[in-house]
Amino acid sequence: MKNLKLITSIVFMALFSFVSCQDEIDNESGENPNTNTADSQTADNLIRTSMYDGSFDDFLDGVSCSSILLPVTATVNGTTLTIVSQTDYEQVLNILGEFNTDDDTVVLQFPLTVALSNYTEVVVTNQAEYDALVDACETAEAEGEAAISCLDIEFPITILTYSLTLEQTGSVVLESEQQLYAYMNDFSNDELFSINYPINIDFASGSSTTITSDTSLQASINDCINDEEAMEDAEEDADALEEILVDGLFQVESFVNAGINTANDYAEFTIDFANDLSIVAENTVNTAVSDVQGTYEVTSQMEVYLSLNFTGDATFSLLNHDWQVVSYSNSSIVLQSTTNTAITLVLSQV
Repeated sequence: MKNLKLITSIVFMALFSFVSCQDEIDNESGENPNTNTADSQTADNLIRTSMYDGSFDDFLDGVSCSSILLPVTATVNGTTLTIVSQTDYEQVLNILGEFNTDDDTVVLQFPLTVALSNYTEVVVTNQAEYDALVDACETAEAEGEAAISCLDIEFPITILTYSLTLEQTGSVVLESEQQLYAYMNDFSNDELFSINYPINIDFASGSSTTITSDTSLQASINDCINDEEAMEDAEEDADALEEILVDGLFQVESFVNAGINTANDYAEFTIDFANDLSIVAENTVNTAVSDVQGTYEVTSQMEVYLSLNFTGDATFSLLNHDWQVVSYSNSSIVLQSTTNTAITLVLSQV
C-alpha cells in the first residue's frame, strides 16, 4: 500500500480503520488480494493455465495451440487413415514409431476443423490457412503467450472481486478451465480481483501441491516450465542418440558390475542398432558363433534412457537393463543402470 501523506488526525483515523479492515481481508484471502488487475501477472497466469490445451495430438498436427476435431483423414508416412476417434490415434503412433530415425510425414486432408486455445472452433480449408495457425502458435510460444500445459488447477476455485477503492464487491465460483478462461478474459479494467487461497494444482509429472499465494503460484509455474524445457532438451538428446546408435557400430568398452569389469566377455562382438528398434550382436572373430538378437528403446523424461533386451544368450542378457545415459558422443556412450548405480556400461564406436 502506497505511503499517504496524513493531513489531519481525522483522515489518519479513517485510514487506520480502513487498513485494519483490509488486513482482515488479507489474512482471510491471501497475500494482497486487492492488487490484481486485468493486466497483472496473476491474471496472465490464470489465462494461460486455463487455455484450451491442444498438445495431446501434436504427433498428428504438430501444433500445441490447437487440436484437430475428429473425424479427419491424414496420410501418415504414405498410409492414408481416417481417424474417427481418439482410439484411432494408436494407428498413427504405430506408423510413426515403426522406425526411429526416418523422416515422418503427416499430410492432412482439408477441409478440417480445429479447436483453438480460446475454445473457439474454426474450419480450415487449405494448407496455407493451416500454416498460418502454426505460425501464430509459434509466435505465441516465443512471446510467452501460449497455454501453460505443465500444470492444472483443481476446480472449483473462488475469485474475490474488489472495486478500485479497495472495497470487496463480491465473489464467483468457477468450475472449469473454460469458465476461468472466459471470466479472466472478460475481467474489467475498473475492477480488482484475488484468488481465494488455498487452491490445489496438479503437475503433468503426476505430483500435486497446495498453493497459498500469488507468489507461490508463480513459483510453481516457473518450476514446471523449467522442467518442461528440460524434458524438451532431453527429448532432443534422445533423438540425437538414436541417430548415433543407428548410424554406428559399437563394441563393449567397459561393463562394470560390483567393481568387476567383464568387457573381455564381449571383446569379439560388435553391436549393431537398427532403426526398427532391433539390435544384433555379431561375433567378428568366430563366424560359427550365432548372432545374438535383441531389441532396444531410447526414451526420455528429464534424462535420456536406453533400454536393452537381448534374448537367447546368458552373457548378453547381463546387459539387459534400463540404462540412464550419463553422456554420449559420436565415439562413446556412457550408461549407468537405473536400478543399481554400481553397474555401468560404456559402448564405444568401432
